[in-house]
Amino acid sequence: MTSSKLYYWSIVVAMAGFLFGFDTVVISGADKQLQDLWQSSDLFHGLVIMSMALWGTVIGALFGSIPANRIGRKRTLFLIGILFLLSAIGTALAPNPFFFALFRFTGGLGIGASTIAAPAYVSEIAPAKNRGKLVALYQFNIVFGILMAYVSNYLLRDTGENAWRLMLGVQTLPALIYMVLTLTIPESPRWLLVYEKDPEKAAIVFRKIDPGTDPGEEIARILAEEKQYGAKDNLFRKKYRAPLLLAFFIAFFNQFSGINAFLYYAPRIFELAGLEKSASFLSSVGIGLTNLIFTLIGISLIDRFGRKTLMYAGSIGYIISLGLVSAAFLLGWKGIYVPVFFFLFIAAHAIGQGAVIWVFISEIFPNRLRAAGQSFGSSVHWVLAALIPSLIPLLFREIGPATVFTIFCLMMVLQLVWVIFRMPETRGIELEELSEKLTRRSQQTP
Repeated sequence: MTSSKLYYWSIVVAMAGFLFGFDTVVISGADKQLQDLWQSSDLFHGLVIMSMALWGTVIGALFGSIPANRIGRKRTLFLIGILFLLSAIGTALAPNPFFFALFRFTGGLGIGASTIAAPAYVSEIAPAKNRGKLVALYQFNIVFGILMAYVSNYLLRDTGENAWRLMLGVQTLPALIYMVLTLTIPESPRWLLVYEKDPEKAAIVFRKIDPGTDPGEEIARILAEEKQYGAKDNLFRKKYRAPLLLAFFIAFFNQFSGINAFLYYAPRIFELAGLEKSASFLSSVGIGLTNLIFTLIGISLIDRFGRKTLMYAGSIGYIISLGLVSAAFLLGWKGIYVPVFFFLFIAAHAIGQGAVIWVFISEIFPNRLRAAGQSFGSSVHWVLAALIPSLIPLLFREIGPATVFTIFCLMMVLQLVWVIFRMPETRGIELEELSEKLTRRSQQTP
């Protein structure tokens, strides 16, 4: 029976996801206010003001595996809390767009690093039978953070010309709580074995995870994998081609659904669809609530039906919902149509890609290369997450929202093909066994 301590540790680490979600979306409420305040062009506003956190996220994802490996998962998670705290304080007090962008970039570093350290940590402490739902708690907290950001923005929207400062500064409190709680969790036992070479400390953690059992067999299996792959292995060798491509494509398709573009510009998109400002903010809250509900459904199903089944369901939901959004803009359907279609889009995302992506990437690499593999997949995700939202104001003006959402819809057709023919099921398989299977698959392909 899984210990209560395991659930507690998983929830604490998943709080990094709450800060990720809140920090990512809170700026949507300040979008137009900041553009009016600093009289920014669409290009400057998109690339610098709105997307600077995403550029920081790219850097955090690219280099986050370094501290995760060198100083450990636990210390890296604490440092992530410091970055979120600095971002909240700095953006709330920023006197100009350049200082604002600097501190949004700082928060982005925290987001990028959290997508490596948090899923890797939980994946490394979780039993195979519960790994999906425990790692997916990170995604649940992302969408809970998104919902709280939308609710906070809605409540603070009419507090005056400095409403945006309050919206961004609210994050200070959860960042402080998260930092304190990370001090109460142990280090990952797999990190202790692979990087610290300390079986005794690892055994203590394993016994806390599953009291009354002898962790000797699990430790022997992890050490056997370490001998097989070796300290000098690198991610780009042929034998890791399969997990590398899997991480690339799940991250690539995640962003070409348009999810981050929509979350960043939800109020603006709803206003383009004919809603008034207050209704567009309230619809954004509805999006956050839908995301939360269907993420819970995804978490409850991920270990029962598997990662691939959820990706089937999500892909089909994407295609239907994005097709309807495109039709609404093309045919001029005003009012409630676009929000309803986006509720369906968010439901499809939450039950598919949202529930699966961080779980899947954290499972498919060997222990020694898990953080590096997580870094690779996260980097692909965040490069696209920075580029696509940066261009949305410009693309909406030049080619129109109907064309933009049609492109996203067609990309989801390609995702469905990839899921059918290339994505393996990872449910219920021990991490070491899974990495061995994917290594064999890599070596069998020319």
